[in-house]
Amino acid sequence: MIDQGKIREAVAMIIEAIGENPAREGLQGTPDRVARMYDEIFGGLEEDPRKYLEVHFNEDHDEMILVKDIPFYSMCEHHFVPFFGKAHVAYIPSNGKITGLSKLARLVESVAKRPQLQERLTREIADIIVECLNPKGVAVVIEAEHICMSMRGVKKPGSKTVTSAVRGLFRKDDKTRAEVFSLINN
Repeated sequence: MIDQGKIREAVAMIIEAIGENPAREGLQGTPDRVARMYDEIFGGLEEDPRKYLEVHFNEDHDEMILVKDIPFYSMCEHHFVPFFGKAHVAYIPSNGKITGLSKLARLVESVAKRPQLQERLTREIADIIVECLNPKGVAVVIEAEHICMSMRGVKKPGSKTVTSAVRGLFRKDDKTRAEVFSLINN
C-alpha cells in the first residue's frame, strides 16, 4: 500500500528544495493532494491485472477481436512524469474462449497504473492475455506522448512513441499481422 505520510513529507521537502514556501496559501494542501493523487495513479501496484481476464465466455468465434483507441495514462519510471496515449489490443480466441471487451480496457488501465516504461507496458499486456486466455495470437500496439520528451530534455511536444508486442499467429502469419495493423491504422 502507498504510504501517504511519506509522500506528504517528501512533497513538502521538494517544495522547500525548489525554493518555495510550503506555508504559502496555494501550496498548503499540496502535499495532501499529491499523496491522494499518487494513491490513485499508482493503484495498479495494489492489484493483479490478471483478475480482469478471469471472466471469460465460450463463444463459437475464432476470428480476430480488436479493441482500438483505449486511452491510458501512466508514469515514466525514469522521471516520474506522465506518458499517455492509446492502446490497441487484438487477440484471436482459441477454442471459443473470449473475454468481455471492457476487460481488455481494464487490463490496460491496471498495468498502466504503476511506474512504467512503454516497452514493458506493451509486453506485459500481451503476455497477460496469452497467459490468461491462451489465444491463437495477440497483438498490442501502444502510441504515447511522453512528457519527459515534451516539456524537458529534447522538448519535442506532440512526438509519439509507438511500441508493439505480437504473439502467436500475429508473429507467425504475415497476412494476419498485416490485417491487424491495417485495422489499427484505419
